[in-house]
Amino acid sequence: MTVLKIINRHYVCFKERMKSVETSIFAAEKQTFMYPAEIVLPMKAELTDNGFDEMTNREEVESTLQKSGTTLVVINSVCGCAAGTCRPGVLMAVKNATKRPDQLTTAFAGFDTEAVNAVRSHLLPYPPSSPAIALFKDGQLVSMVERHQIEGRPAQVIAQHLISVFNEHCN
Repeated sequence: MTVLKIINRHYVCFKERMKSVETSIFAAEKQTFMYPAEIVLPMKAELTDNGFDEMTNREEVESTLQKSGTTLVVINSVCGCAAGTCRPGVLMAVKNATKRPDQLTTAFAGFDTEAVNAVRSHLLPYPPSSPAIALFKDGQLVSMVERHQIEGRPAQVIAQHLISVFNEHCN
């Protein structure tokens, strides 16, 4: 084998390895989502356009939940019960309550995965649920509304329940 063929063979092997490395680096940098942004972003906007702060990572969750006062966390979702009753019920409650949480926050299941997992670690012993609505007071969970308590209930019922929770725990 000539020196030129040996160099060429090594070059081809090197090029294939680099392509594999580039693919691995790109895959690690590219965050994968369960749902496309085109579907999720308008659903997120229903809450963020109405004063809810978006949490997308663990640091934001920990920082938010360490604040004193009350924090409402909505784990948002693409499902019909989130669209039909959870988001409308939460917005009705916030709009019509005389006592409101100090912080309004949201994270989207299947999209803000790191943030949702961080929130869920604070919701134990409740199992993972989306959509879900949690109220924290001084970092402690004081109220939890799970998916099974949202499904099949009108937004007005969810709003009324949240207003009673706000009256009990918010200033």
